[in-house]
Amino acid sequence: MTRIQRLFRIGWVFSKYRLDEFLPLTDLPWPVRFVLLFAPWHFFPVSDKPRGERLRLALEELGPIFVKFGQILSTRRDLLPDDMALALQQLQDRVPPFPGEKARGIVESSLGQPVAKLFKTFDSNPMASASVAQVHAATLHGGQAVVVKVIRPDIERVIRQDIALMLVMARLLERYWSEGRRLRPVEVVRDYEQTIYDELDMQREAANASQLRRNFEGSTLIYIPDVFWDYTSQQVLVMERIQGIPVADTEALNAAGVNMKVLAEKGVEIFFTQVFRDSFFHADMHPGNIFVDASNPQDPRYIAIDFGIVGTLAPEDQSYLARNLLAFFRRNYRQVAELHIQSGWVPAHTRVNEFEAAIRTVCEPIFERPLKEISFGHFLLRLFQTARRFEMEVQPQLVLLQKTLLNVEGLGRQLYPDLDLWSTAQPFLESWMRHRIGPPGMLKSLREHLPAWLEQSPEMPQLVHDALLRIRDLDRTQNTDHATIRAMQRAELEHRRGMRRIAAGIACLFGAWMVTQPTSWASLEAVPLPGWALIAVAGWLLVGRRSRISR
Repeated sequence: MTRIQRLFRIGWVFSKYRLDEFLPLTDLPWPVRFVLLFAPWHFFPVSDKPRGERLRLALEELGPIFVKFGQILSTRRDLLPDDMALALQQLQDRVPPFPGEKARGIVESSLGQPVAKLFKTFDSNPMASASVAQVHAATLHGGQAVVVKVIRPDIERVIRQDIALMLVMARLLERYWSEGRRLRPVEVVRDYEQTIYDELDMQREAANASQLRRNFEGSTLIYIPDVFWDYTSQQVLVMERIQGIPVADTEALNAAGVNMKVLAEKGVEIFFTQVFRDSFFHADMHPGNIFVDASNPQDPRYIAIDFGIVGTLAPEDQSYLARNLLAFFRRNYRQVAELHIQSGWVPAHTRVNEFEAAIRTVCEPIFERPLKEISFGHFLLRLFQTARRFEMEVQPQLVLLQKTLLNVEGLGRQLYPDLDLWSTAQPFLESWMRHRIGPPGMLKSLREHLPAWLEQSPEMPQLVHDALLRIRDLDRTQNTDHATIRAMQRAELEHRRGMRRIAAGIACLFGAWMVTQPTSWASLEAVPLPGWALIAVAGWLLVGRRSRISR
């Protein structure tokens, strides 16, 4: 299908479902409105179906690329009304499989060997078929059962064509719609373009799987299948074939005697472990990608597949997010408002009192309900919607995190309706914060930064010497910058003071460790005052030193 044919197809579907009702006609220039009066959709009757359902049906009819775009768009509650976002969450990848012989051909051309030489057996009938790839069962010559994930033929050309058309529509919206600049439709399409192209690279997905497997090596929480790198390329991914019960099959899980409470709580623990311990989380944890190992029903273990989409958080985002959540637990709305401003999530000119009042208005009705009835994910959603009124910039990493949290929480409530995600999360966050600000965290930070400080130290005398020589030369001219000279003359003195600060900070940390029993860190209140005093002094010495260097 050519681009012109594709454009006519999109126009037909657009008209069929009367998506013209979504257009901001009153905000468009009058020449554009005049042209739209003669548009072809006026020949179609107005549907009595809700607008969200019409949008969902239109995207499904347009094909897998638009379906996947709708699935991602459903997580952007900052852009869509709730009814449309909920409708788009029901989008399904119902994609017909492509012939098995084509899959064999892609495997052979990609790996450079005949299928018979690569595998002992290869099933040409696919196990599953999705928008960008399909999966076949196979057996290696060593007897290992594997799955072979193969990229759909010509999918990159189709994606490129559809993305180009999406960008045309996004640019028109951004140019002619008054809300276009604020909602940034071009940026949304560009984000989707990056996501979909990342999913086309099987080596990237294999690398994500290997990282997650390493993070949870030997864990009883989750199992990540092994990747066979010798059989993996950009178009083909070969992984260990797993056996488990689909997590959405609650009847089978109950029949196997699985402890559903433990299973649900483990899902929450996996999420927070990935986000705060590893800063590397599986961001596509819908039920189709999760299975359960029920070999030990009282201690079940999750099995994850499909690692095309992962998320990460910078240390600053981790810290701000954890402190925000803990402040919410304690209903300290002032601190929540201040943290949003400090993190740069809302502009620095935001009035703290007004922002605090808006957050309180959202949160207080929620906290009046029993904790087990509160949706953590929807709570964050309401917060982001409130912050949007204060010009909160869209944070892509937080949107992906929110989407994953909604998946995890929905899955947990499906398994165990009485799941209290708040009480499960709070101890984890408090423990993480204690570890971050206590002596173990300080020592870890010291181990990470001390080699760089020591590596730079031998160069400092030479740098100071060179600076002093330049000062002497500058002194012979009439255009000497006296402020610069004084700063350079202080450089050597500052270096010596800085080294003394590092040494004193290390001494304070070891002193804190000596006077503080490790068992005291089970509760912050149990930490003795001398320990806190030494930690504070060490932080002032070391962190103060680093802030001076950064300036």
